[in-house]
Amino acid sequence: MTTPTLVAFDLDDTLAPSKGSIDPRIAALLRTLLQTVDVAIISGGNEAQFRSQVIAQLGDADPADLARLHLLPTCGTRYLRHDGTDFAPIYAHDLSEADKQDALTALREEAERLGLWEAEPWGDILEDRGSQITFSALGQRAPREAKHDWDPTGAKRSALRDAVAARLPGLEVRSGGSTSIDITQAGIDKAFGMRQLAEHTGIALTDMLFYGDRLDEGGNDYPVLAIGVPSIAVEGWEDTADRLDALLLTL
Repeated sequence: MTTPTLVAFDLDDTLAPSKGSIDPRIAALLRTLLQTVDVAIISGGNEAQFRSQVIAQLGDADPADLARLHLLPTCGTRYLRHDGTDFAPIYAHDLSEADKQDALTALREEAERLGLWEAEPWGDILEDRGSQITFSALGQRAPREAKHDWDPTGAKRSALRDAVAARLPGLEVRSGGSTSIDITQAGIDKAFGMRQLAEHTGIALTDMLFYGDRLDEGGNDYPVLAIGVPSIAVEGWEDTADRLDALLLTL
């Protein structure tokens, strides 16, 4: 492909360990990348996670460089840009209170019915992220090893997603990370976020390059590939770092 105008990333298991901060190596690579091209991060995580996992780790990044950083929490239902002082919202597509309650109820009842509701989770299982309701089977603070072992085939997430989706025909219900189900307004996934990014920046989807760990069909990064964004599959943040080293030599 030609040199990208914008480089986009998934967050968990692409730029950082799940729910963890980006490594200093990734932070340095992002700072270098921002000096040359626009950079976007799109993930099911909420704004607070973006701030702790990424923004807080960029340290002394120049505000002029941060102006080229596009943050899209909760799969692009929110969009943040740097205003010279801090990251401020461009838009937010929040769920109604009625939709939130319906989603929370359906997730709990169907998880209990399927035997997927943990009695002793690591933190909250259900989270209201404003524009997204998220179910984390083992809790928000579950260790990475336990999360990876919980549903290696994806069968549990698929069964829960299908059961909840049948009860919420007016909302978007999809598998998120290794233990999660995300619910947003209908029609919203990472493809929605990337299209919004293209609309707000004027950068064509074909002039972007996306890195994600779940680009397989059915994975939560697949919608980005499906709309024509050149994409590279990675296996963890170390793999991403190696590939960025190679990319930077071409910019």
